[in-house]
Amino acid sequence: MASDAEILILQHIACEPPGAYEDELVERGLALHRVRLDEGEELPDWRPFAGIVAMGGPMGAYDEAIHPWLGTEKRFIAGAVRAGTPYWGVCLGAQLLAASLGGLVTAGALPEVGVGRVQLTDSAASDPVFASAPQAFEALHWHGDTYELPPGAVRLAFSRQYEQQAFVFDRAYALQFHLEVTPALAHEWIQVPTYVHSLEQVMGAGASAQLLERLARTSSSAIPLARELFGRWLEHVVGVSPPISADGRGRS
Repeated sequence: MASDAEILILQHIACEPPGAYEDELVERGLALHRVRLDEGEELPDWRPFAGIVAMGGPMGAYDEAIHPWLGTEKRFIAGAVRAGTPYWGVCLGAQLLAASLGGLVTAGALPEVGVGRVQLTDSAASDPVFASAPQAFEALHWHGDTYELPPGAVRLAFSRQYEQQAFVFDRAYALQFHLEVTPALAHEWIQVPTYVHSLEQVMGAGASAQLLERLARTSSSAIPLARELFGRWLEHVVGVSPPISADGRGRS
C-alpha cells in the first residue's frame, strides 16, 4: 500500500491524541483525517480509509444518555470492522470495539490507574502484531471500566487486576492500556480534573508527581514498544510499506 494511504483518527478529548502512534504515522508519511467526536464533528464514510485509530476519553462506552454520539460511533465501528477495515483502539477505543461487537462494557471492581505490568497470553505468540513483543512489559493504565471478550475475539493480554487488556477480532485490535503516552502528554492529562480525581482515588495525595516520575522511567521502553507494535499493525494488517531507512532499505 502506498505511503499516501489515509488513516481515520477518532479522538474523544483534546488531551488524548494518538501520541507515539501518531509519530509513527507521520514518519511513514501517512495522511491523517482527525474527527473530534466530543466537539460534535461528524463521522465520515469509513470506506475510503486504510484504517481507523480510536483513542481514549473520560466518558464510558455506555454513556449514550450523556453523549448521544457514542451510539452513532459504535454503529460506525461495527460496520467498518465487520467489513474488514483495520482498527486500532486504545482504552475507550478498545471498550467501544468490544461494545460494537457485542461485548458488555461495565465498571470494573476498582479503577486501574498508574504504571503496571501487562502479561501476554499464549495466543499472542502467534499473532502478527504481538508475536515480537515481550511476554510481560510495563504500561500506563488509566481506566475504571472493563469489557467482556466479544464473540469470536481472541484475548491477547491481561493484568493482575483486569483479565481483559487486549484482544484481536479479525483485523481489529483493542488495547486497554496506554503505551503511547509520553511524559509531556501525561503532563496534559493531569490538567484534567476528572483524570486527577481518578488518579488520587487510587494513589492518594501527590499522585500526579508520582505518576510522572514513574512514567519518565518507563517511557524509554514503552514508547519504542508502542511504535513497534503499531508499526507491525500498519505493515501486517493495514498493508503499509515499511519506512525507508537512510541506506535505502525498508525498516523491519
